[in-house]
Amino acid sequence: MKIFPQTDARTFPTRTLHADLLVAGGGLAGLCAALAAARDGLQVILIQDRPVLGGNASSEVRLWANGATSHMGNNNRWAREGGIMGEIMEENLWRNKEGNPVMFDLVLLDLAKRQQGLTLLLNTAVYEVEKAQQRITQVKAFNPINETFYSVSADQFCDATGDGVLGYLAGAEYREGAEDAGELSEKMAPGDSFGHKLGHSIYFYTKQTDGPVRFVPPSFALQDITEIPRYKRLTSTLNGCDLWWLEWGGRLDTVHESEEIKWELWKIVWGVWDHIKNSGHFPEAANMTIEWVGAIPGKRESRRFVGDHLLSQQDIIEQRDHYDAVAYGGWSIDLHPADGVYSTHDGCRQFHSKGTYTIPFRSLYSRSLDNLLLTGRLISASHVAFGSARVMCTCGLLGEVVGRAAALCQTRHLLPRELATPEHIGALQTQLQANGCYIPRHWLSDPAVGATVTASSEFQLTELPANGRWQSLGERMALLLPIKAGEHLPEITLRLRSTSAQQLVISLLGSARAGNFTPDYQYDECAVRVDDEAEHRLTFHWQSDRDQYLFLAFGAQEGVDIALTDARIPGLMTVFNSLNARVAKHTRQVADGDFGVDEFDFWLPRRHPHQILPALRFNQPLTCWRAQNVLNGRLRPEQQTNAWSPALDDKVPQIIWRWDAPQKLQQLTLVQDNDFDNAMESVQMGHPYAVTPHCITHYRLWVDDRLLAEVEDNHHSVCQHRLDQPLAATCIRLEIVATAGALPAVYSLNVS
Repeated sequence: MKIFPQTDARTFPTRTLHADLLVAGGGLAGLCAALAAARDGLQVILIQDRPVLGGNASSEVRLWANGATSHMGNNNRWAREGGIMGEIMEENLWRNKEGNPVMFDLVLLDLAKRQQGLTLLLNTAVYEVEKAQQRITQVKAFNPINETFYSVSADQFCDATGDGVLGYLAGAEYREGAEDAGELSEKMAPGDSFGHKLGHSIYFYTKQTDGPVRFVPPSFALQDITEIPRYKRLTSTLNGCDLWWLEWGGRLDTVHESEEIKWELWKIVWGVWDHIKNSGHFPEAANMTIEWVGAIPGKRESRRFVGDHLLSQQDIIEQRDHYDAVAYGGWSIDLHPADGVYSTHDGCRQFHSKGTYTIPFRSLYSRSLDNLLLTGRLISASHVAFGSARVMCTCGLLGEVVGRAAALCQTRHLLPRELATPEHIGALQTQLQANGCYIPRHWLSDPAVGATVTASSEFQLTELPANGRWQSLGERMALLLPIKAGEHLPEITLRLRSTSAQQLVISLLGSARAGNFTPDYQYDECAVRVDDEAEHRLTFHWQSDRDQYLFLAFGAQEGVDIALTDARIPGLMTVFNSLNARVAKHTRQVADGDFGVDEFDFWLPRRHPHQILPALRFNQPLTCWRAQNVLNGRLRPEQQTNAWSPALDDKVPQIIWRWDAPQKLQQLTLVQDNDFDNAMESVQMGHPYAVTPHCITHYRLWVDDRLLAEVEDNHHSVCQHRLDQPLAATCIRLEIVATAGALPAVYSLNVS
């Protein structure tokens, strides 16, 4: 028993804490920043104002996390985010392929709680910032659950709050709304009719029951469904993120009027459900009920802070490569009308670049403050560029960048602006790539620090045997094939069939920009006459002037089929000139006005388990999977496969790194294939596999014939082995015991 006598007043307790880095905001960006900094040795405090992590990806909002893969609906091949963001998505696939948002919460919380050096404060909101000159020195925060104030000082601060709470309270320069078209020469800059900000959305889940369910709408539900111009698009099967376009609030203050926006969205949601249940237009909805409705909105846009570079439309569309490139994006420039669901405009205006674009470090810190790093959707970008960079997997990737940048700034006594200079930025780029973060058109210099490499075998592609199944060529289809500078494509034999004699044209297409997968050029073509079922030989009289991926493109020809194979080869892919309605309206990007964007065809793969490869035979083998590839520092198929794969009949594949003199080892980072083209949306959609087929699931790592590690049930593309004490060795051997069913591929063993 405790008895507390009456007093004049009481105050809540205050806890005083200190960290090397304070991260405010526990969405994917903030979590990745905190994990990266802690893994690089900093003491980190992560403050999150919600009871779970994940932000818009959490069970409170339930928007699926996505990024450069764009639902596999654009031409960004092998573009899924790597590093910690990739680790999160792979872990979620392993534990939660069904897409349960509560399980995604668990994945994120588990990662944070088990990370040494990371202190997590949930349900805690920052409300005050203290400064000395141009540096933030401490923040004050409050947790209403444990009735505790926190006073947290730190050497560096990272704002990942989405709304920019730290930057706002500290007086940093920021922007809201869209720039005028003339300021940055952005032709996609919206006018007043379209509006200058994106709104919020609230999602809901439905489910079928065994019997009829009555729905009585609340008093505040929307009464007249025709107030929503797109209401005829509503169906009883739309669910969750399918209704992203139930959006509103872009003409309001999306920070201070968020509660008003929430109530309007609840009005819309319950009005929509009333229409589905009670209008009589959806009799199949009689046995349906709402299982969940979001209690807080998913917010798209509020403040954007200003760094030393303002990311613009041209950076994205022209795919500008910056000297300080540290990350990349690939989602379309995706702008929504400010009036949202009440607008007569389409729900979004989306334009894609021809490939991925890089994001400079100069956009990831405040130019107003010396120790404030920026990540997530508040980075230094125009409204137009923000329309692409705002998606969550891109934000998570940017989180890791600033976390590792904070560690370098701490150890090298640099300000973020100093780290961004040409003489220092290479250290950050190296650190990111050494930890498995892919940066387009950049590569890691000497990842194995001078080692030579040999392997038990090397895969050579001579034949993909037919399996008895066929694919119609009723739509344009292409096989992506790597070819090296100075080489001719070998003669190719295919099996085709047709019910009537007709001509099929096959073209060699290529991309103008290195690393892109959007065909700009036609190099050559040949035609074959198909009648009944037979083998056909393709010969092309063309020589490549550079390393690149070719499109072996089959013209659309109804009535012609091509034989398929069961083989799955890393670095090879079949794509179709087709449409993904989630991110595009046509099979070709068409600009219905002068928006300063390119027009081009979309070439899309199919999702697991529906990916296919044509059966074929080469008269000379393709030798693009050599052991030497693991030394080139390229972490994805880009211009070449850039990976080692063993021969199909190699029962105990292994690859060996050797040094002439003993090499000091502290950390080994294995980067291997985990199907980087496979979108791993975090919630709702669901996936067929818990592990993608090429992943090395069981391996042994030997150091001078001593077993350093045996890993079973692996499901990650980046596998790190940190040694408690440095070890001198002359040899490292990777022994592959098992994969998830397909041929493995190893990109690199990064040694430090």
